[in-house]
Amino acid sequence: MSENPPPLPARKRKIITPGFDPQIQPVLPPLSALGSLPEQALHPDFIKAAFSQSVPWEVEPVFSDAFRIDADVLSQVVQAAVLMPLVERDGSLNVIFTRRAAHLYDHAGQISFPGGRIETTDANALAAALRETHEEIGVEPHFVQTIGTHPCFLTATGFSMEPVIGLVQPGFVFKPDATEVAEVFEVPLAFLMDPANHRLHRAELPGGGQRLYYSMPWGQYFIWGATAALVRNLYHHLAAAHKLLAGR
Repeated sequence: MSENPPPLPARKRKIITPGFDPQIQPVLPPLSALGSLPEQALHPDFIKAAFSQSVPWEVEPVFSDAFRIDADVLSQVVQAAVLMPLVERDGSLNVIFTRRAAHLYDHAGQISFPGGRIETTDANALAAALRETHEEIGVEPHFVQTIGTHPCFLTATGFSMEPVIGLVQPGFVFKPDATEVAEVFEVPLAFLMDPANHRLHRAELPGGGQRLYYSMPWGQYFIWGATAALVRNLYHHLAAAHKLLAGR
């Protein structure tokens, strides 16, 4: 993988914003009627089984272009990886998120998974996701049991983001890096795997055109955009796995 170009000096860089307020855009009717996942499908053993075999599932057609990245585009964007960390709390799984520091140039103040660009010193996307997770929130790689990956997502800010799904084992301590992370928090997986909590929005872009995106508000936290799209993919994967495995 070719080395990413160095970042521009701070005086020449501007904080990138989406050009609209994602929290106030119109909410559209659901694209389809989907049910919440049963408790069985939210168990660590089931999730590991869902990733250990071939399960046919698809990205929603309305967002498929963001997950279809050809070689020409891939050579022009920043290669990145994130960890989608699942942690067991009192017998149920939570998902770990971060709120990015407000001074960052890319996705400032937004809710995200720990992760970042793939460096030339990283062996692969998995290594990058684990390294970035350690740097950003202090969770060391040996606490993470990786169970699979999902398709890369092309962000509006020019990142090709590969998600790695992992189970975080007990014993870790959050140590967020304040230069990158304003806050670390957790959301119950059961909440995220219920499509009743997924809102589809349409935003009118300043230069013309529209953008569709999902949000999954949780208390004071507005989970949206690429992060919400990755959560939505996890729902579709586990729903397909439950349908497949329950029929056996």
